[in-house]
Amino acid sequence: MGPGGTGGGWPPAGTVLAVVASLAAGGEDCLWYVDRNGSWHPGFDCEFFTFCCGTCHQRFCCRDPMRLITERQQRHCLAF
Repeated sequence: MGPGGTGGGWPPAGTVLAVVASLAAGGEDCLWYVDRNGSWHPGFDCEFFTFCCGTCHQRFCCRDPMRLITERQQRHCLAF
């Protein structure tokens, strides 16, 4: 089935909103990282109702949950 249906695919809209709300309120901030050129970047805090977005090698604050990178995912990046 497609988005909003049962049987895989997209999570219910309420679930996505709850996750986004908890992340925005919880302050998912960007941890330090090393970009693809090997340059070190310090961690930084995102403003209220924004959270850390990007990849292991590029981070920025945004409101788009599809670009979200959690602190757990960021720590996983450090292992590699």
